[in-house]
Amino acid sequence: MSKSLYETLGVSQSASADEIKKAYRRLARKYHPDINKEAGAEDKFKEINAAYEILSDEKKRKQYDMYGDNMFGGQNFHDFASSQGGADLNDILRNIFGGGFGGFGGFGGRGGGFGGFGGFDSMQELDVNAKITIPFETAVLGGKHKLSYNGETFDIKIPAGIDQNEKMRIKGKGRAFQGHQGDLFLTVHIAPSPIYKRDGINLERSFDVPLKTALFGGKVKIPTLEKEVTMKVAQDTKQGQKFRLKGYGAINRKTGEKGDMYVSANVILPKVDTLSSKLKELMKSELIGDSDA
Repeated sequence: MSKSLYETLGVSQSASADEIKKAYRRLARKYHPDINKEAGAEDKFKEINAAYEILSDEKKRKQYDMYGDNMFGGQNFHDFASSQGGADLNDILRNIFGGGFGGFGGFGGRGGGFGGFGGFDSMQELDVNAKITIPFETAVLGGKHKLSYNGETFDIKIPAGIDQNEKMRIKGKGRAFQGHQGDLFLTVHIAPSPIYKRDGINLERSFDVPLKTALFGGKVKIPTLEKEVTMKVAQDTKQGQKFRLKGYGAINRKTGEKGDMYVSANVILPKVDTLSSKLKELMKSELIGDSDA
């Protein structure tokens, strides 16, 4: 039985949860759209995220191990993902894995089920609960997110600064019965970013600093989620030293307060073979190390 999800992450079917997590992080860094500008990298990144969401969930992984690629109509995962025509891959997979093989049971009514064959007991039973995964950048900046549910694909508006597990109400997208239409209630899951970390309304990331700039000071360009920022780096900047970019974090939706971005210096050392003989000898004589003690 073919099980191509494991191939997507480049791990064996017997891989441990830790091995799967390490493989995901490595591939996510490689194909993240902010890093990899090659054609197809963004689609590959989406496939990697979707595969990890399934294989990192013990229940979903057991379900997939039982049925394999039959859950994708017999296609391998790459072909299945490519055939979705721009629809939200995570939502489609959540439909498949939510309540059993091939089903849509992941979308449960709030009122406790159906009121017999005659219809629904109340309007609440027309409402639908579901989960969606949105990109990290969309959670911070807000924007449109494509959602596929019940044979329909539509855009929903994600407010800037939305939090993990926050709920959204999409009016009129629930179940329909005799002229009545329920609502769709979404619990938001924010996909992790290989670049940024979020702490409330503040963001964190690292940035590369050439050794010369770290030693003698200068300016570096730092990408943020909004734009590229030029920042002054002081002389004698140390590895891991933090700087604050005021106002480049997430927004507090209740107060309107904007968070900051904290960036940590990653000092890039030149390869010794690229240095001139004169400079190498000078550095050996001038720099103090443990062997000199």
